Amino acid sequence: MDKSHRLYESTFIINASLDDAQVDAVITRVQDVIAKNGGGVTALNKWGRKRLAYPINKKTNGFYVNLEFSAPGPLLAALERAYQLDEMVLRYLTIVLDKKAVASREKALAAAAAAAAAAAPDAPAPAVPAREPLFKEGTGEKKS
Repeated sequence: MDKSHRLYESTFIINASLDDAQVDAVITRVQDVIAKNGGGVTALNKWGRKRLAYPINKKTNGFYVNLEFSAPGPLLAALERAYQLDEMVLRYLTIVLDKKAVASREKALAAAAAAAAAAAPDAPAPAVPAREPLFKEGTGEKKS
């Protein structure tokens, strides 16, 4: 990652009345926008169908998706434009990831892998767990 790229986290809500193939198509379109504009997706978390806190466009359920990606700053305008033009995306939020929070999460993952290796020295090395989002689901609060 060069210096012009920064780490971002984007969470968006897709219309839950779509079937799984259509949801995957929306996610693929978002990933394509990121890739075509010089970015790269580092983590994809599908949180699944959840009840919305309040109705959005007369919808009460949404399919939540969380993406982590590295990209240059101008990509954000193209990504927001893609979100706005896609009628299946109900809401979205993109933030810059704090370097200290990312470093802390990586350190915690490494410590967990080391603890698992120490507990079972003869067992094969565990798979690296999926990255967890830095924010608690459904709230704007950072995880501690």
